[in-house]
Amino acid sequence: MVYFDMPGMTGEVYDQVWKDLIAAGHAHPKGLLHHAAAPTADSWLVVDVWESEDHFNEFGKILMPILAKNGAPKSDPVMLPLHNMYNAPEYESKI
Repeated sequence: MVYFDMPGMTGEVYDQVWKDLIAAGHAHPKGLLHHAAAPTADSWLVVDVWESEDHFNEFGKILMPILAKNGAPKSDPVMLPLHNMYNAPEYESKI
């Protein structure tokens, strides 16, 4: 699992980073299983689950320059070994 806590990051910068990743052909990074992002009171939190640290490191070669280009606050990713991941079963609507 990898997370970034980026004080001063905005939703506009986050959205532009995604647009730049898509434009660079990285809409679906190899090895990325889950991605979540949310604003906090004074920062932006991103949490990813990757197949491996190597997959993230390879993607980081693309991501980090795009973050810098867009003026995202410098924040080193924190990598943690994932202990558990739960995927809820898909909800089937009865309506």
